[in-house]
Amino acid sequence: MGSTNEELMSRLVDSVKQISKFSNSKGFFGRIQGDLVRRITLLSPFFEELIDIGAELNEEQQLTGFEVMMIALDSSLQLFRSVNGGSKLLQIVHRGSVMQKFHDVTVEIEAALTQIPYDHFEVSEEVIEQVKLLHSQFKRATERQEDYDLQLSHDLAVAESVVDPDPETLKRLSQELQLSTIDELKKESHAIHEYFLSYEGDPDDCFQRMSSLLKKLVDCASTESSEPDASTGSKVISRHRSPVIPEYFRCPISLELMKDPVIVSTGQTYERSSIQKWLDAGHKTCPKSQETLLHSGLTPNYVLKSLIALWCESNGIELPQNQGSSYRTTRPGGGSSSSDCDRAFVLALLEKLANGSTEQQRAAAGELRLLAKRNADNRVCIAEAGAIPLLVELLSSPDPRTQEHSVTALLNLSINEGNKGAIVDAGAITDIVEVLKNGSMEARENAAATLFSLSVVDENKVAIGAAGAIQALISLLEEGTRRGKKDAATAIFNLCIYQGNKSRAIKGGIVDPLTRLLKDAGGGMVDEALAILAILSTNQEGKAAIAEADTIPVLVEIIRTGSPRNRENAAAILWYLCIGNMERLNVAREVGADVALKELTENGTDRAKRKAASLLEIIQQLEGVAISTVP
Repeated sequence: MGSTNEELMSRLVDSVKQISKFSNSKGFFGRIQGDLVRRITLLSPFFEELIDIGAELNEEQQLTGFEVMMIALDSSLQLFRSVNGGSKLLQIVHRGSVMQKFHDVTVEIEAALTQIPYDHFEVSEEVIEQVKLLHSQFKRATERQEDYDLQLSHDLAVAESVVDPDPETLKRLSQELQLSTIDELKKESHAIHEYFLSYEGDPDDCFQRMSSLLKKLVDCASTESSEPDASTGSKVISRHRSPVIPEYFRCPISLELMKDPVIVSTGQTYERSSIQKWLDAGHKTCPKSQETLLHSGLTPNYVLKSLIALWCESNGIELPQNQGSSYRTTRPGGGSSSSDCDRAFVLALLEKLANGSTEQQRAAAGELRLLAKRNADNRVCIAEAGAIPLLVELLSSPDPRTQEHSVTALLNLSINEGNKGAIVDAGAITDIVEVLKNGSMEARENAAATLFSLSVVDENKVAIGAAGAIQALISLLEEGTRRGKKDAATAIFNLCIYQGNKSRAIKGGIVDPLTRLLKDAGGGMVDEALAILAILSTNQEGKAAIAEADTIPVLVEIIRTGSPRNRENAAAILWYLCIGNMERLNVAREVGADVALKELTENGTDRAKRKAASLLEIIQQLEGVAISTVP
């Protein structure tokens, strides 16, 4: 078998192996997922025999069929990971679309099998018979749609519509969703929080539905935990003699257990008194993400507050009444930690990174990725153990998953300010940019996020721009998923704070894709496009490019109907475009800028009012001149 063919077969075998790990999944998608995983797993002997006999894929049709199968298995693996991670309540609220995805991957696999002439290969009759049987099973599966679980649908409808649902209904629902214990509920709360951190726009009805359901399930678990279970003699939530406070329950500012958690405009949660002190000191940014706060409003996080109260009750802890209380676990050298970082384990992973096989390197990089995501102490521990240079080296790995794990591990490590310098010193920037250009979509998106994280340090903005990142980020802005576009836009905005990168972005052709995003109100990227255009409009080349893209009518419409921040940015861009340019002023006047600006002077933000008033005055002077010159 040629090296390309053998590599393709090996990748198919590896994908099946990864998929087989999801065979024991439970929950409301457990049966449909289990059937699909079982069928896919039974394809492995066919691929393995093709490797053993050194089968040649000489015909284009044969090769195409296996390539289509590779794409189908990738889609399946992505679906299984999605279903077994993230928010369970989000999945059940959107269960129709999730079930459709199961059907879609089934159709993809059946289409691939149709294109593979398995009768033409000299493999054992048993294997051929098995593939034929599987093909017919996949074909039958494509001809039917899975029915909803009627009991689950009924329980969900009751839980959502009734203020105080029957405990038995909630108990059935919590068991079906696997949201019965404090750990499961804590993870679900965190998953909902993570989802809406990455959600474009304001929280909608879906968020309210999920929060309400989670609150009812928490109350149900609280009731269950206070009553002995007659059948098992245990409680839903076990008590611990020396509990370690979950990191998610700690305020990121004070590191204390939160008693009154509130959410700021970026979606991060803090103890009310701690974030209020931060705001009272004049800060306009989110302490954790460093994003600019859209407003200073604080929204109570009732779901998290319920979870904390339940956790305290189950562990015999009185909820703190002041910030002087502390339940931190202490380390031998002083300080505090909720870390699960085992240095010996980390060192063992680094040994695999340095000297292991491709499969061992991939697995070790994946473990480090997860550890680095988990908490701050892990990030310090992993970096101190010497992981960063090894991860940087693996950015050049020919194995896509190893590359993805490595760049994402570096992203998670870069959250620690001290690690940013170590990553740059290890020569990572050039390699991260290379991943951004040529990696898989997941790797490219995480590379963009890593560059944004590193660019928080001003001197890194210069190095990242010089390494060719801007053009690659513009490509991702056009080609990426919604999350990828957002990561690219955030990185571009941060890099363009440095004047030299503005010219690179403009010469790289960024204005056209930004204009398309600006005009696509349903695409969810208007905020980001406006923010970048606002920073580019302070550059002479940028002004010319933005004006040539026919953006003035769109800017006026946003000033008329957009959100407060978008109206402010649109007014600032229009101001930079029109000051000193009579032609652009006339265009703005012709599309009704005067009316929109007048309204903005009355209801906009302070900055928007200033820009609007200044521009409105110039337009009115222009109109006066026009009237005075009429014969």
